Amino acid sequence: MSKGFEKFETKVIHEGYSSPMYRDSLAPPLFQTSTFTFDTAEQGERRFAGEEAGYIYSRLGNPTVTFLEERMAALENGESALAFGSGMAAVSSVLLYLTKSNDHVLCSQGVYGCTFGLLQLMKEKYNIQHDFSSMNSEEELLSCIRDNTACIYVETPINPTMSLIDLEMVARVAKKKGIPVVVDNTFCSPYLQNPLNFGCDYVVHSATKYIGGHGDVIAGLVVGRSERLAEIRMTTQKDIGGIISPFDAWLLLRGLKTLPIRMDRHCENAEKVADFLQKHPMIQDVHYPGDSKSPYYEIMKKQMKKPGGLIAFTIKGTKKTAQQLMNELRLIKIAVSLGDAETLIQHPATMTHAIVPEESRAEMGISDTLLRISVGLESWEDICEDINQALEKLDPALEIMN
Repeated sequence: MSKGFEKFETKVIHEGYSSPMYRDSLAPPLFQTSTFTFDTAEQGERRFAGEEAGYIYSRLGNPTVTFLEERMAALENGESALAFGSGMAAVSSVLLYLTKSNDHVLCSQGVYGCTFGLLQLMKEKYNIQHDFSSMNSEEELLSCIRDNTACIYVETPINPTMSLIDLEMVARVAKKKGIPVVVDNTFCSPYLQNPLNFGCDYVVHSATKYIGGHGDVIAGLVVGRSERLAEIRMTTQKDIGGIISPFDAWLLLRGLKTLPIRMDRHCENAEKVADFLQKHPMIQDVHYPGDSKSPYYEIMKKQMKKPGGLIAFTIKGTKKTAQQLMNELRLIKIAVSLGDAETLIQHPATMTHAIVPEESRAEMGISDTLLRISVGLESWEDICEDINQALEKLDPALEIMN
């Protein structure tokens, strides 16, 4: 139910829902039902045959979920959206839809650990091969594409190294070869980046993160063309069943209303924290797209509204040094995930990317001294002070100063 609003800040609150149609309820209603009744047996037959629009069973569609899907489609400038029970349900549904046995998937040089695990599973069970590419140039990308490449899968920023991929370049090369491009846009949210605008075909989100924003829901989303998503809805989503619950969809609708305000604060705080880290003598490297010295700075300005709320950094020392730093924190929480109001820190090599073999982690740029911080909504001064007091407590015996 598109209302045609142009500004993101308005669409995120109003798109996809009309209160007069639901007894003037300001908030979208929660349709907490598993099934729907038919007026007649003939109506049920028509709906199952696809001859009449209407709800049948919440695995196939639910009004609260529809509100969310229509809103997300509008926010990503797509035709349609599908909501899932987790980000990995969204990723797996798209990849299973786009591939068959003996196909090939080309990925950015670095993906979320569970995406890596899924690719390995697809390789072992269905002989669907995959390769990783830096995608730094058209030539490099073309050299990695095979005759059986079924899709190109991109994370940007890449988890957890914060490297960026030029989406316009990837889409341009892919279109010449007739290969669809899937982009994991979780780190940006639709407020900071819209991959479809650059010619990509599918956008996936772990809606658990910035879209939900409060650490109280697990969900995933896919946005793309209506015809393709209708096929996914009636195949991999329907038959594998990785659907979202109506209540979780309702929580996401609530969280979405404050997305622009939250993202602005995440970005403002991250800029301050990155600046602090860059000046501290115990920090080896800071990976942050907003750094004007970053090799990805120009790409960030080209395709992102702001640099985002995530920072990766390496600490001088060893794995034990990194872990001691985490253990000394008082305000910042040790936890995976991101996009919550709370600032979170995690150690990718032993947490989100532990499933990735050590050699592959090294190729992705994930060392034992790399930490990823999701900057929250607290006072940036308090976040920096917490990191500073933790750094001051590091055991000199664990430090290996360069």
